[in-house]
Amino acid sequence: MNPLVSIIMGSTSDYPVMKSAAEILESFQIPFEINALSAHRVPLKVMDHATKAASRGIKVIIAGAGGAAHLPGVVAAFTHLPVIGVPVRSSNSVDGWDSILSILQMPSGIPVATVALDGAGNAAILAVQMLALSDPELSERLLKFKENLAEKVTKANRELEKEEFKFRIR
Repeated sequence: MNPLVSIIMGSTSDYPVMKSAAEILESFQIPFEINALSAHRVPLKVMDHATKAASRGIKVIIAGAGGAAHLPGVVAAFTHLPVIGVPVRSSNSVDGWDSILSILQMPSGIPVATVALDGAGNAAILAVQMLALSDPELSERLLKFKENLAEKVTKANRELEKEEFKFRIR
């Protein structure tokens, strides 16, 4: 079995955030790989990884990085595959804004889909949505996932109904 999604991060300090992407992909039974690849410390390895990803069967790359957060953009420059960037709040971050803007503000022709700060779980769901376009079974699992989200909200509202307040209007 070959991976369909490549999860990469600038360093293993990003792993606590990026782990949620792996967990989501695991729950959807999507084969993936996960690696630390720094755009600044091992740029040639990043280039090699990005340029060979499609030939290895990768369909989507999720790239998380903090601080200057160049990894998603560098990867996008070396591949035609969709790249989903995850800005990661880090110890050298300006409250995450530097990461967000570094990933979000890509030049014309080199897009990176950008999710919320520390939003690796949503990056994985976006990857699932992309893969589901050509996989009817995965599409069904995704629809069930979305139905479960709706059921959670319905259940939460039932619980809220039980709360009594003197001035609550129903």
